[in-house]
Amino acid sequence: MSLYKSKNPALSTEVFTKARVKSSAHLEDVMTINGTVNKTAFLGLVVLLTAYITWDLYQKSLDIALIKPYLLVGTVGALIVAVIIIFKTKTAPYLAPVYCALQGLALGGLSALMEEQFPGIVLEAIVLTFGILFSLLLIYRLGIIKATENFKLIIVSATAGIGLYYLASIIGSFMGFNLPFIHDNSIGSIVFSLFIVIIASLNLVIDFDFIEKGAEAKVPKYMEWYAAFGLMVTIIWLYIELLRLLGKSKSRN
Repeated sequence: MSLYKSKNPALSTEVFTKARVKSSAHLEDVMTINGTVNKTAFLGLVVLLTAYITWDLYQKSLDIALIKPYLLVGTVGALIVAVIIIFKTKTAPYLAPVYCALQGLALGGLSALMEEQFPGIVLEAIVLTFGILFSLLLIYRLGIIKATENFKLIIVSATAGIGLYYLASIIGSFMGFNLPFIHDNSIGSIVFSLFIVIIASLNLVIDFDFIEKGAEAKVPKYMEWYAAFGLMVTIIWLYIELLRLLGKSKSRN
């Protein structure tokens, strides 16, 4: 058994194994890479459309109080929906668009706040996100970088460490102390954010490999929605970390 499990709980190798076991031995309608790509594009469009709602609302009013409910509902709601999808994979065709819609509401508000403080930052973050996504996809397809077990283990360990550090920071904020490198704009903090962006980017390689293995396993068609949802989780994480990195860098100017 592989030692690897994706950093993304939505993309655990056990998910495809269970889906294959539960499916018919002569399943005609199975997961494909093209199908997953199409569904990922659709979910990305959902994020952009709902993000425009809170983006436009704040741009017109410049009142943070108006978008706070959207930020809260979007963030908490997306987390709840994500947990449901992860534990009930067959709900992915119905709930993955809901997850992305909620994330869009939160991202639109966050992006608008960052844009007001640092004009042009959102376009830069979007271009970098898609640039990294397509560059790594090309590199992966050309076989220049491969998701070996050692590669996966290193990236997943680093990601777990980042997650624990962020969790400790959240707990610390309620207890009256802040951990370094997250909120300040020091050189060390910028290097820390750059490191996180690199790890988030490399997780895309793992996700590509996971989707490819799922297609090879010929799991049921609904798993295309599940795989697309998992990839969107990583893409959204990368975008947020790029916003954070760019914001820290610009605040030093």
